[in-house]
Amino acid sequence: MNDFTLTRNPFGKLVFASEQGTHVGVVPVRAFPIAAPDTGIALVDTDGHELAWIERLADLPQATRTLLEEELKSREFLPEIRRIVEVSTFAVPSTWKVETDRGLASFVLKGEEDIRRVAESTLLIADSHGVQFLIRDTQALDKASKKILDRFL
Repeated sequence: MNDFTLTRNPFGKLVFASEQGTHVGVVPVRAFPIAAPDTGIALVDTDGHELAWIERLADLPQATRTLLEEELKSREFLPEIRRIVEVSTFAVPSTWKVETDRGLASFVLKGEEDIRRVAESTLLIADSHGVQFLIRDTQALDKASKKILDRFL
């Protein structure tokens, strides 16, 4: 079990307290944000020094886990594509309309090289502005989405 407490101060900053002291403005950092988002999280101070290592979020008390999940969600913007609605053309650049875990989105794919495989069935797609979209599992996509995606891979 971890020997620390985590709270949020009135200014919205995370406050880490342990036997070694109290630190305001603590930041959680995932070791493997795509491959293993719920394991390997470091809590670092404002100077980047590690204060605690969390093996698994599930091992934390509910209140601490909720605080960390909220903080990570507010810091990380990585919409997950659930469905590809349509693409303007199968040539690039093309405009993609997708359904994500954060709602509908539209972006321009400049080139096929902006689709990167990060694991066997996990892809990162960068739009023309550098925003990253995640497809966690290509096999979980519906048939139409897979067919569209196959044209670009």
